Amino acid sequence: MTSLILFVFVLVYVGMGLGRFPGLKIDRTGIALLGAILLLVSGAMDEAALIAAVDFPTLFILLGLMILSAQFELAGFYGWCALHVSQAALSPQALLGLVVLTGGGLSAVLANDVVVFAMTPLLCSGLAARGLDPRPYLIALAGAANAGSAATLIGNPQNILIGQVGGLEFWPFLAACGVPALLGLLCVQGTVAWVWRGRLRLADAPQAALPRVAPDRWQLGKAVLGTLVLLGLFASPLPKEQGVLAVAAAMLVSRSLSSRHMLGLVDWHLLLLFAALFVVTRALADTGLPGAAMADLAAAGWGLERLSLLTPLSLLASNSIGNVPAVILLMQVWPQPPEGALYALAVLSTLAGNLFLTGSMANLIVAERAAAQGVRLGFLDHARCGVPMTLASIALALLWLVLTGQAGL
Repeated sequence: MTSLILFVFVLVYVGMGLGRFPGLKIDRTGIALLGAILLLVSGAMDEAALIAAVDFPTLFILLGLMILSAQFELAGFYGWCALHVSQAALSPQALLGLVVLTGGGLSAVLANDVVVFAMTPLLCSGLAARGLDPRPYLIALAGAANAGSAATLIGNPQNILIGQVGGLEFWPFLAACGVPALLGLLCVQGTVAWVWRGRLRLADAPQAALPRVAPDRWQLGKAVLGTLVLLGLFASPLPKEQGVLAVAAAMLVSRSLSSRHMLGLVDWHLLLLFAALFVVTRALADTGLPGAAMADLAAAGWGLERLSLLTPLSLLASNSIGNVPAVILLMQVWPQPPEGALYALAVLSTLAGNLFLTGSMANLIVAERAAAQGVRLGFLDHARCGVPMTLASIALALLWLVLTGQAGL
């Protein structure tokens, strides 16, 4: 069975890197689900082992945060925020800073993928109405969403998983990762402003008028209150998944917003992708091969807690198979990682996603949503900013991690 498990694992993770199989309309979620099904029907895993492989607390946290984000979306907050940012009475350079601050700040508390999904179309419309090229602002939005999400345990899916596996707490995580995330935001701002210097200017044509968007104050207040309660619960002894689900349940109780509509905004494909990857990676871990390989590396003085190994691994994995699949794999095969190394993994795997357009789901969402608005954000457009902003932010993050004693070189 070991050969079959290895075959399925390679099949799935090659699919994660390619994004789909040539000639077939099957995406990453379908590929991961196919791998889990193959393991089940072949007898490599039985039903009990398959269920035990799924990290349900992590999935519950993701589900609850998606419902909370749906509350913000249906309250009209994201659309209102995008239009007010794009129409702010600021110079193009100052407007860029506002996009970075807004995208990064929201992504630290709400899921970064949801933030960019909701904000991108209206940001495109608002910027185009002012005669501005949306591309540098969209690159800044994606970069800021990734960098900002590195600050907290709930900023992105990989941080949620790292926090659950490592038993990390919200506020110590913020203390350890908040500064590298803030430095990452500064790198995004500085890099985009430099690369696009001389091209951040208003057109001479009159600005087009856009309809005003007003959020539902009651529903927005409910969402904000839910977020504050959630942050308070993170400081309590209540398990994080139970606190998140309790807040999500409160969001579903409404006289005006349909629960069907709210649940329709949940990214069920991402949840299924997580579940299937948990199964595939657990099957590989149970063969004992990854554990033996990790032990050999540690014996040779190359444990993953060393930044000299973890940094290039994060860059390579995040920009090939993706940072979420990479973290799921590492969490299955890395025996008892130190707390500081987990902070380093969270920061590095997230910042590494800014390198190329394909490095993170947030980047791809921005590009796809912008294309629907007639704005083409190409691979090279992103790479011209993505490569320097990523290398600079990772260098600063490494300096912080070493100086604070979180990890060593």
